[in-house]
Amino acid sequence: FGSTNEIGVFEMGDSGLIEIPNPSEVVMAERPKNTSGSCAGCVMQGTRPIISEIQALVAKTVYQTGKRTADGFDYNRMCLLIAVLEKRMNLRFYENDVYVNVAGGVSLDEPSADLSIAMALISGITDKVIPDEVIAFGEIGLAGEVRAVSHIDYRVKEAVRLGFTKIILPKKNVTKALKVPSNVELCGVSNIYEVLAHMYSKS
Repeated sequence: FGSTNEIGVFEMGDSGLIEIPNPSEVVMAERPKNTSGSCAGCVMQGTRPIISEIQALVAKTVYQTGKRTADGFDYNRMCLLIAVLEKRMNLRFYENDVYVNVAGGVSLDEPSADLSIAMALISGITDKVIPDEVIAFGEIGLAGEVRAVSHIDYRVKEAVRLGFTKIILPKKNVTKALKVPSNVELCGVSNIYEVLAHMYSKS
């Protein structure tokens, strides 16, 4: 993609910017299969949900201090999430270089991306693949708690439309008003410890 704004998602064509009608489908069509360090998420562009692919590469560092790089996600927020995972889950990111990338040029600038970023990081450092049918969204606090996010119905509807059958989301967002098809599993979590029970097992 070229750019995003409150109205839509655009790419540069021969005659200027061209709106991409289904940006979520474009990103998911190019997503690699059975690869660790990859997790799908969903952010809002205004009132429009955009499915994105987060990639995290975690590799043993050759330096005294591991290198950190973020593309499409706030660098300081990434460092905060890494610190939470180190403290709360005893994951040794400090021994590794960490690279986070949001595929397709989408910029994740809202807290709802925290959970999918964290899951990609966990998958990257453990080298375990998150199943393709899994998507996640939720804000993560310093204590490792998973906080509720807005527009949950829009996000879930878009995830179902794209074929995801396991949706990991904040437990407080799981209400009776949130309806999904019978083949879709809503996995409400209160903290990052509970995420581990859902992110690798299949529906």
